[in-house]
Amino acid sequence: MSVTNVDSAENFHNLIRSHTLTAIHFSADWSDQCGHVTEILNELSKLPEIQASGAKFCVCDAEELSAISLNYKVDSVPTVILFKNGSQVDRVDGADAAQITSKVKAHSLGKAAPAISTPQQPLEERLKALINKHNVMVFMKGNRETPRCGFSRTLIQILNGTGVEYGTFDILTDEEVRQGLKEYSDWPTYPQLYVKGELIGGLDIIKELQASGELDATLKA
Repeated sequence: MSVTNVDSAENFHNLIRSHTLTAIHFSADWSDQCGHVTEILNELSKLPEIQASGAKFCVCDAEELSAISLNYKVDSVPTVILFKNGSQVDRVDGADAAQITSKVKAHSLGKAAPAISTPQQPLEERLKALINKHNVMVFMKGNRETPRCGFSRTLIQILNGTGVEYGTFDILTDEEVRQGLKEYSDWPTYPQLYVKGELIGGLDIIKELQASGELDATLKA
């Protein structure tokens, strides 16, 4: 067994109707992380217990089959969605090998995914610490080396052009931060840029500051 390609919407819908697990990786050629996730699924498909379960593993080009991506709220790659009997049963946003492996095994073998118990810092304290980690801090999909949405990629290009030092946090690696920061800052979308702990805004605001010549002064305030 190996990872197969989803080449049409009809093919996609036929695959997810299976009563056994179908793991579909929404991917894009330009993302290095997608290649890593495909390798993870390929290795999982070779496990004897997974093969015995009848689970299937597929790759879907998220941009080619954009209507399907939109329907399942895939706004970044890689995203792995697990299906049974035509319904989504779970998903992993991002290249989290441990989560992908755990959830595939849980749903294909009928075992509960192990709970991971670690002491948690209160969310508001975590958010404040992350926001103030660097004078200029960007919360985005992906990181500065591998942005995983067009808005994040454009913002990083603008910042790189200023020569200012900055840090990034990949909100796809932490759902608590991803949701919590929206409420904490009352800003519903990403990327978000902060200077010395204060929210400046998203890509549109940064573009406006760049156009008015105020961006450098804002970043170095």
